[in-house]
This record gives sequence, structure tokens and C-alpha cells, in this order.
Amino acid sequence: MGTQIIGGVDTHLDVHVAAVLDEHGGLLGTASFATTPDGYDALGEWLSSFGEVALVGVEGTGSYGAGLTRRLRAAGMKVVEVDRPNRQRRRRAGKSDTHDAVSAARAAFAGDALGAPKLRQGNVEAIRVLRLARTSACRDRTKALNQMRALVTTAPDELRTQLRGLTIPKLLRTAAGFRPAGRADVISANRLALKTLARRALALAAEIQALDELLAPLVAETAPEMIERVGVGTDTAGALLVAAGENSSRIRNERSFARLCGAAPLDASSGKQQRHRLSRAGDRQANSALWRIVITRLSYDPSTRRYLRRRCAQGKTKAEAIRCLKRYVAPEPYAYLPHQTLD
Repeated sequence: MGTQIIGGVDTHLDVHVAAVLDEHGGLLGTASFATTPDGYDALGEWLSSFGEVALVGVEGTGSYGAGLTRRLRAAGMKVVEVDRPNRQRRRRAGKSDTHDAVSAARAAFAGDALGAPKLRQGNVEAIRVLRLARTSACRDRTKALNQMRALVTTAPDELRTQLRGLTIPKLLRTAAGFRPAGRADVISANRLALKTLARRALALAAEIQALDELLAPLVAETAPEMIERVGVGTDTAGALLVAAGENSSRIRNERSFARLCGAAPLDASSGKQQRHRLSRAGDRQANSALWRIVITRLSYDPSTRRYLRRRCAQGKTKAEAIRCLKRYVAPEPYAYLPHQTLD
């Protein structure tokens, strides 16, 4: 067997900086490469020129390093996710891209970087990008509606009387049909502003509907058993799928999945006081998805309501009992994740 080497890459928008270590941890060299397909190939060939590539540690495999990760994996190299360097240590020792690349290689060499990167291909990646657009549209629609409400509150009495108390659909239809005069008086300005915001909200609603029509069959195809569970819909299932990734087999067990979703309680005991506290780590959208599943089940599932009453009778607050329920629910979606493995 030839010499085995370990690579490390500090990723950026335009340039990736790579470092390579020998099998004893000695630095063999560093180099920079463009963030293009040719640059990715050149980086892989450069690593291979030192020997057999045993492992490559890459920072940001889900962002700047996504393209490089796909290319290295296609070339048969094993890639692991490297965490960002410790900021406190970096402030003391200084920072450079070369230093970060060497640190990434040393993290892979020492076994500190063990996380398998998410696969950025397949149905789950399609769900991720569609959900990204949907989330943005929902946020902007809510912002437009809030601005309309604020305008109605401060509008002249004539306009306020006409619009006050209308439901959101009626408000949007009414405001979208305004025909403000070309004057610059206050009423005309309010009518024009309301019309603009209403049409924006309606356009965003159409975008959301179009994205939902694409997401629903995609999520159903990817995790058909998951969406059949009580309280799990397209949006919640999509959030959990995106958190886990296409290759969810990289998540060792349901406990790891609960931690990934921020639903695993952390021990906060001290002395005679034995307690756990809320984990604020993990994917917050996945955590929100678990919360929505629990809240839905509290409305429709008798066993979930019995669990809540039992926990509250044991002295827990309702919020604490709901956090327990999120941890209790987490194994269910984990069991129905698509367990595709890394090659």
C-alpha cells in the first residue's frame, strides 16, 4: 500500500485553500484553487499526487464547499465535515486561510471531524431549495399584510371606515381593486400604498400555492409513511427531511436525530438539584416542526393529551411537558427517513 495522506480545505466563494498531511501528521504542502469544476479537479489531482487520499476534511460542505464535496466524492475520496475553528483560539494565534486549511486537515487526521456531509442531490435537496423559496415568500407576504394593517389603522376616517373589520381575503380584494386618482393628497396616497401591498401579497400567495403544488407530491414520494402519521403534513415532513439530509444513515440513531432537532434535553444538575434544561442547539426549523406535530396531536390525539396531563400532575409546567413530548415524538419521523448511505 502506498503512502496515505490526509487533506484539509478552507472553502471560500472564489478560492479554496488546501493543505495535505502525511500519515504521521507532517505538513506536505498547501495550495490555492479556483472554485470552478476545473479547479475542483485540480485540487483532487494535487491531493492525489502526494499519495493515496485516505480522508479530506472540508469546511462548509453545505455552503461554499458543496461543489467541491460533490466532486471529491465522485472521484472516490472520503469527505468529512470540519467545524469552523475555535474563535477564541484563533484570536490568540491569528488567522489565515492557509492556517485554517492546515487546521481542517489536522482535525480530520486527529479524528475530531467525523460528520459525514449531506448529499446535495436527489429529492431532499429539491425539497430544501423549494422550501427556501416558500419560506421567503411566506415571510414577505406576512410583512406586506402587517404593513396593510398598520396603514388601515392610521388611514383617514373615510378609508379606515371602509376597510376596518374586513377579513384578510376581503381586505386584499378590496385594496387590490382600488383606483387611486393621480393626485398627491393623503387619501390617494393611502389607496395607492394599500393597492400596491395588496397586489404584492396576492402575488406572493400565488407563488406559495405553486410551490406547495410541487412540494406535496415530492415529500409524499420521499417519505410516504412519515406523512401518514398524525400531525405530520407536507411542511413539517419537509423540514425534518431537510434537517436529516438525503443520506440520513449518517445519523446513528434516534437519540442523535433528537439532538439534531434540538429536542434532546441537556443535563443541568448541580449538587442536590437534579434537572435537565432545554437544548438550544440543533436545527430550529426541525425543532419547530416537532412542536407543530405535538400541538396538532394535543388537539386530535387522546393519548397525547393523557401524556400531557400525567406530566403536569408530576409537577411539570405545560411548556416543560411539551418539550418532553417533542423528545417523545422524535423517534417516529426518524424511523421513516429515507436511509440512503454514502458511497
